[in-house]
Amino acid sequence: MISYETSQNMISLLSIGNLRSERVFLSEALGRILAEDIVADEDYPTHPTSAMDGYAIVHSDLEALASLEILGDNPAGADHVDTVMSGVCIKTFTGSLMPKGSDTLIPIENVHVEESRIVIDKSVPLGFAVRPVGESYREGEVLIAQGTKIGFAQIGVLAGINRVMVRVAQRPRVAIIATGSEILDIGEKELHPGQIRSSNSYTLQALVDSLGGESVQMGIVGDDKHAIMERFEEALHSSDIVVSTGGVSVGDYDFVKHIVPKLGAEVIFKGVNIKPGQHVMIAQRGSKFIVSLPGFAYSSTVTFILYAAPLMARMMGIENPYEVIEATLKVRFSKRSNKSEFTACNLKFEDGRYWVDFDGKKSGSSAILTNLLGDAGLMICGEEDGDLDAGTLVRVIKL
Repeated sequence: MISYETSQNMISLLSIGNLRSERVFLSEALGRILAEDIVADEDYPTHPTSAMDGYAIVHSDLEALASLEILGDNPAGADHVDTVMSGVCIKTFTGSLMPKGSDTLIPIENVHVEESRIVIDKSVPLGFAVRPVGESYREGEVLIAQGTKIGFAQIGVLAGINRVMVRVAQRPRVAIIATGSEILDIGEKELHPGQIRSSNSYTLQALVDSLGGESVQMGIVGDDKHAIMERFEEALHSSDIVVSTGGVSVGDYDFVKHIVPKLGAEVIFKGVNIKPGQHVMIAQRGSKFIVSLPGFAYSSTVTFILYAAPLMARMMGIENPYEVIEATLKVRFSKRSNKSEFTACNLKFEDGRYWVDFDGKKSGSSAILTNLLGDAGLMICGEEDGDLDAGTLVRVIKL
């Protein structure tokens, strides 16, 4: 088996072709991956602007005069405003352009009005409450970089620069196939104790959707070579990535590992020295990829995160959707094998750093998906690592 590091390097070197993009309306862009740099085409604000309600003045009047004549009002959006000069002020509201001649805004709270004049109760520094030209951004500045996931702040900035449509990466289509005659879909009646609920299909669909992909449920196919081959062929025609669960181990009914090469796909690797999921297989046919995962729920979830998620990310022009952070072990950890291990852990941020423990995490087979409930992460131990003492710094995939 190849090492985990080698397998990741091989994934990173796979050719996925050019980034495919599409233009969508801004109202539909939330959660999508930006496929272009967003560059400011002008300074903003373009003119000095009031940051609060008050009176636009010439700052030198604050020391020279006790009161100023109110020349008029300057509501936001006004198309004509008088010019401020020494001895006068104009009442100016939040968001209004500062009147010509003024250089400072004194808040309403700092003055009181006597007839048609304001009396200064409290002074302010030069330029107070005035938004200068280019305060938010300058012409030519990259406001949002390509590869950014569009959230609420990006939506607001795009609206502010009048972007009706935005170019985003196309969602990779990911077909999900569950193999095994023992698999029973949710909602179906259990006929005997040997049947297993198809949690994998729904777990992986949720992962695909949460990563910005478009999931395609291909259903369950039993341990029949012809049926599996037909389902894979159908999935390859309708998707960019085919993700299957089951059929990659060494059992008599593990047919997937034999069928994939017969589909004309080149096997990139089969078998990685990792725990869980050592029998994972990656193949490529043209521009399409096949990611065949083990059948156990925890194994299939972890190997999807390690192998399918990076492929999806590359198709959308980003590096890896999961951040790997450094954390401190709270307790001693006993390594179980000479493989690279990915162990479910509790990940908490306390006292300015991340901490890892295993309270409530069950040890056993690779089927215990409940270990990923809560504030879970995947602690990474390399092949060469042994048992780790409390206080050791470890790497954790932050889920």
